Amino acid sequence: MSIAPLSRVTVLGRVADRDRLLDGLQELGCLHLTPIAKEDSRSPAFDGDIAPEGGTAIANARKALKFLQRAPYVRRQVSLSNDFVLDRFVEKVLAVKKALRQLRDKRDFLAARLASLESWGEIDFPYEGPPGGQRLWFYELPLRQRSALENIDLPWFIAGTDLKTAYTVVIAPDEPSADMLPVQRTHLGASTLSQLRRNIRDVEIEIDDSVADRVALTRYMGLLTTHLYQAENAVGLREARQAGYEDEFLAALQGWAPNDRLNEIGEFARENGLAISLEAPSSTDMPPTLLRQPEKRRAGVDLSLFYQVPGYQSWDPSGLLLISFTCFFAMIMADAGYGLVLAAALAFAWRRLGRSSRGTSYRRLGLGLVSATVLYGIIIGSYFGTSPPETSILQQFKLLAVDDFDVMMRLSIGVGVVHVVIANFMAMRVNWGRPIVFAKSGWILACLSGYGLYLGSSDPLIASASQGGLAFSAVLILLFSSNETATTLKGQVQRVLKGASALAGAMTAFGDVLSYMRLFALGLASASLATTFNQLAMDAHSALPGLGLLAAVLILIVGHALNFALAIISGVVHGLRLNYIEFFKWGFDGEGMAFKPFRKKRMELEIDQQVSS
Repeated sequence: MSIAPLSRVTVLGRVADRDRLLDGLQELGCLHLTPIAKEDSRSPAFDGDIAPEGGTAIANARKALKFLQRAPYVRRQVSLSNDFVLDRFVEKVLAVKKALRQLRDKRDFLAARLASLESWGEIDFPYEGPPGGQRLWFYELPLRQRSALENIDLPWFIAGTDLKTAYTVVIAPDEPSADMLPVQRTHLGASTLSQLRRNIRDVEIEIDDSVADRVALTRYMGLLTTHLYQAENAVGLREARQAGYEDEFLAALQGWAPNDRLNEIGEFARENGLAISLEAPSSTDMPPTLLRQPEKRRAGVDLSLFYQVPGYQSWDPSGLLLISFTCFFAMIMADAGYGLVLAAALAFAWRRLGRSSRGTSYRRLGLGLVSATVLYGIIIGSYFGTSPPETSILQQFKLLAVDDFDVMMRLSIGVGVVHVVIANFMAMRVNWGRPIVFAKSGWILACLSGYGLYLGSSDPLIASASQGGLAFSAVLILLFSSNETATTLKGQVQRVLKGASALAGAMTAFGDVLSYMRLFALGLASASLATTFNQLAMDAHSALPGLGLLAAVLILIVGHALNFALAIISGVVHGLRLNYIEFFKWGFDGEGMAFKPFRKKRMELEIDQQVSS
């Protein structure tokens, strides 16, 4: 796993061969274009289904395709249709999408009205209104506040009650004041229960019709994808023309290409009578970043690029991110039983994830998370919040106690020190031969010395060595935090001032290392919640003979499900946060640009849903 080396490629040919040059390079699909001409350079008009400048039209076509791909099932595909017009078809699909959304919103609204009215029963209001100009005002009054009715002057009666509520009707010509009762009045509307049920049934029939229209339109997904790709390829060609150079005789295009694809570009140039120029990136260039690694490790690339693209001169963090994220996730879950539940979920999705290379990479990530969670849970001896008996074999594998504050704090801070040290070490490798390497080594020494001082504060020898290490690291950071060569007194002063500014970041380093205590805190919270739910279940079982068993089972299921969900959210969010914030901060000096090849999209329609004739 590494950042692929790139070269700047300039392709030149006759202006008459411009279209062949562009089409060939788009077919190769290995060049990240960089502009060498102004935006107003010559660009022939495009006469396809969607105008190149119609970004909104392309976006709408993508929305339509996504809507059809999520249909309940897909019809057999139509491979050719003479009356297929892309913009009209997209407009039709989006109209069905809008109608379906509106109908579902209407059904949900009617269902909510029905739920609020069912407690009152079938109420049919007179068309002319109540006699004598009086009107009915409805309130759902809690039984514990029933005494409030004695303090109002208006006539009222209770239409019915249940275990918690008194359904109260107040009679008055005008709406009573809002503070008359301790609850707001209930708005029942003019429709009866039977009318609402009929309306819901009619809306559901319309929803069924819209779903049928959606499924019928899935026959044209292949044609839609083909036309959409053609339009996107045309837009890519237009952008390439704008990025290129043209004059009366010459056309040129420039960009970055991976070194292992240069032979293909050279062969293309020879076959088409083109000239090419190859240049290695200089120290001032900022090429795009292409993370090159096996597809089975694609999950690491996705996680890395989700937050930040490393610079071309930097390093690929995907492998280390996968390892550290797996460890952090396991420490936050902190339970072998929860790890087994994850294993069951992974086994359920195993075959589905294996249908694509990217899914296989996430399957491998899931297997790592499951294994680490179970292993760490065994080490701390936690199985759904319980510990095995002292005579159990599992107890022999228990090496740590999650409620041992001193040991777990040392472990969490130690993990933070190691993580920050690795980040600085990788930054040292990238900057090898520059003065800043000494500053990075100073930060490494500072982290290790500070941790040594924390562990051995009571030992005079360790404390003295750690203090000496901190002092020496401060000197390194002060003198070598700048790569600039200082040949004058002013330059040297500026360099020291920059070092002093960097040294002021010592508190930041201290805070970043302490931030890893969340591993202990979240793991302890997860274990404590699991133990609490177990205790509540035991208490319920003891306090309620007979029904206590049912209550205990419900508490265990609901409690552990809630704790499990919270642990997963915490493991993902905080496991990635420690990598994105603390680790990336110390390992990278700035952000790069993702490699986006100028290539032709091809028809790759995958239909996973059931195909019906």
